[in-house]
Amino acid sequence: MARPNAPPPEPPPPGTRWVVFVTQLPTDDPAGRMKVLRTLETLGCAPLRDGVYLLPDSGENRRGLAKLAAFVASINGSVHVLNVKSADEAQSKQFRGLFDRSEQYRELVMTVESLEAGFGISDPVAINRVLGKQRRDLEAIAALDFFGSPLRDKAEKTLAGMEARVRELMFPENAPASPSAGVARSNRTYFRRAWATRRPLFTDRLAAAWLIRRFIDPEATLIWLDTGRQAPATAVSFGYDGATFRNSRSRVTYEEMITSFKLEKDPALVKIGRLVHVLEAGGGTRLAEAAGVETLLAGARRRATTDDELLAESEKTFDLLYEAYFEVPAKA
Repeated sequence: MARPNAPPPEPPPPGTRWVVFVTQLPTDDPAGRMKVLRTLETLGCAPLRDGVYLLPDSGENRRGLAKLAAFVASINGSVHVLNVKSADEAQSKQFRGLFDRSEQYRELVMTVESLEAGFGISDPVAINRVLGKQRRDLEAIAALDFFGSPLRDKAEKTLAGMEARVRELMFPENAPASPSAGVARSNRTYFRRAWATRRPLFTDRLAAAWLIRRFIDPEATLIWLDTGRQAPATAVSFGYDGATFRNSRSRVTYEEMITSFKLEKDPALVKIGRLVHVLEAGGGTRLAEAAGVETLLAGARRRATTDDELLAESEKTFDLLYEAYFEVPAKA
C-alpha cells in the first residue's frame, strides 16, 4: 500500500510504452480489408508482422485504434489492442527506429530544392502549385513524426524559403502598376478585342477570362498561348509576367483587373477576388468555400478536352459564385 505522502510515480520515458494492434481480417470482404489497411497506414502504424501493428502509446493513438477495432469487429474480423512496455532500452531504440521519418524529410527537401532549376523557365504559378503539394506532404509527415526527427526543422526552413522566393516571382516588389490602371468601363479601347493569356489555365487566368467576358468585353476573342509564344501585337495580354494586366506586389491578375476597370465597387467581384487569390497563391485566411471551388475546377479540367471547353465549364462555377455573393441593393 502506497504511503499517504509518497510522491507520484515517475512517468515512463518517451518511447518505452506502446500500443499493439493484433488483427485477423475476413477474407470475404476485400473492401473492408482495404479500409482497415489504409487506416493503419494513415495512423502511422509500423507493421511488426502480418496482422500485428505498433504505435507509440498516447491518448490520441489509443482512441484511433479503438475506433478501428470497432470497425474490424463490425466486419466480423478479430482484433486485440494491447498496451505493452519495452523489455529494455535496446528494444525501445529498435521500436523508435520504426517511426524515423528522416528519409521522408530528406526526399521532400530534395524535391523542393530541385524546383530552383525551373526559375526563369517554368511558370511561377506552376512552381507554387508544386510547393503547395510539398507543404501538404510536410504536414502529413510531421503529423506522424512521433519522436521529432532533427530534419523536420531543415525541411520546414527549406520549404518556407522556397515559398518566399516563388512568391517574389509571382508578386514582384518592383512590379509597376498595370499600364491601364484606372481605365473607365466605357472606354472602347477594350471592346471587341483579342485577349491573350498563357497555358496552362490556372485559377487566376480562368477567373480573369470570365471577368473579361462577363463584365469588360462580352464580345472578346480569347487566345491561349503556349509558353514562350508572344501575344499578337493587337491583343490585350493578361495573367503572366510582362502582360498588360498581371500580378502586382500584392494582387493577382484578377484583382488587378477589377481595380483597373473600376469594378471594385461590386462586392461579389471583390469576394471572388479574395477566393482566387487564395486558390492561386495560398496564404491569408483559408476561405470555407475554397476547397469546394477547387474541386469544381478540378472536375472541369478532367471533363474538358480543350481550353475553350475548360473556360466554358469554369464559367459556370464563377457564375454561380457571383450569384451566391451578389447583394441585392437595398430599396431607398
